[in-house]
Amino acid sequence: MKIKTEVNILATEQLLYPQEQLLKIRKGQCQLSIGLPKETEDIENRICLTPEAVAVIVNNGHQVCVETNAGSKAKFSDREYSEAGAKIVYSHEEIFTQSDIILKVDPPTPEEIQMLKPGRTIISALQMAKLQTDYCKELNKKKITAIAYEFLEDKAGGKPVVKSMSEIAGSAVLLIAAEYLTTHNGLGVVLGGVTGVPPSKVVILGAGTVAEFAARTALGLGAEVKVFDQHLYRLRRLKHNLGMQLYTSALDNATLRKELSTADIVIGSLRPEEGASCIVTEEMVSEMKPNAVIIDVSIDQGGTFETSVITNHLQPIFKKFDVIHYCVPNIPSRVARTASISLSNIFTPILLQIAELGGIEDMIRQKEWFMNGVYSYKGHLTNSVIAKRFQESYKDINLLIPRAF
Repeated sequence: MKIKTEVNILATEQLLYPQEQLLKIRKGQCQLSIGLPKETEDIENRICLTPEAVAVIVNNGHQVCVETNAGSKAKFSDREYSEAGAKIVYSHEEIFTQSDIILKVDPPTPEEIQMLKPGRTIISALQMAKLQTDYCKELNKKKITAIAYEFLEDKAGGKPVVKSMSEIAGSAVLLIAAEYLTTHNGLGVVLGGVTGVPPSKVVILGAGTVAEFAARTALGLGAEVKVFDQHLYRLRRLKHNLGMQLYTSALDNATLRKELSTADIVIGSLRPEEGASCIVTEEMVSEMKPNAVIIDVSIDQGGTFETSVITNHLQPIFKKFDVIHYCVPNIPSRVARTASISLSNIFTPILLQIAELGGIEDMIRQKEWFMNGVYSYKGHLTNSVIAKRFQESYKDINLLIPRAF
């Protein structure tokens, strides 16, 4: 009897111990239902999948619904999508109600969130600079899984969407600047200069991907290029990637003020950081040449210049202190077809991998780089940065979905 009593006590105590939770067994490949809505913002011209990408996805057994004219601004017709196997939908609401995964460029509007059925998934940009506290609350009410594609990482730890769009922005900014240097718009000089005429002067703030592609384009046209950044390792990497010597400098007010005063073009690709010691002040801008051109690529993150104000593709510029300011946040949308193809190259393998692993939850569970993009999961805010900004509570997604190792 004594032995039996001890066994009973041990069994009772065992019930009080934390119990292990069994990991969900992968069921294998699933069929995806993907919706591509037409962007509601007139200034957004991109689409996340090309007809060629849709054909690959459909041929792998998945369903893709495309809203009519969703790809028209990127020069992809409904006919091309239809021939690729997509279902053309003529109602904006139908896209959101019929599809399990919504893939779009801009974040969903409040009206679009209301159209989503509970438990669905949306993959889009987050755009932290425009984020409002009600946005996440509405997603959580409907228990939507929301994934910000700018947070997704690759195996090397880079952010493929951010890098791809930065490459496009860096290549495009010099073409934009060249337009506003003409006599009709500004100084009346050719970008780069010609024989016997000093080259135009380009100052680039920041030494990341945008700076690399902007500098490559400017140097190829014969311009004089000077790059500033607060991190020396970024300047070294830039010089190494370009494979040539060029003027680089750490950020300090005296040197920067001098170079800005003689610059024809100033490109701001420096993302403001908390506690950053150097920013282009209003006073510095006031000392620049009349009709010089400022292009603030980092305007969506708060901007590099104190005088910057967000503009759009319909009204891209304004003047302050007689200096031309171009502050459009989505520069890649200006070359929508190239940008759409680039986005499609990133999203197509991701979608196929989601299906191969068994769905969104299995993808989150097994791929940490994909988990990093999740900011809202089934009624819970899972991004600490957003939670801190709006003073909201959040839950670590690792506690909501057990990781597979």
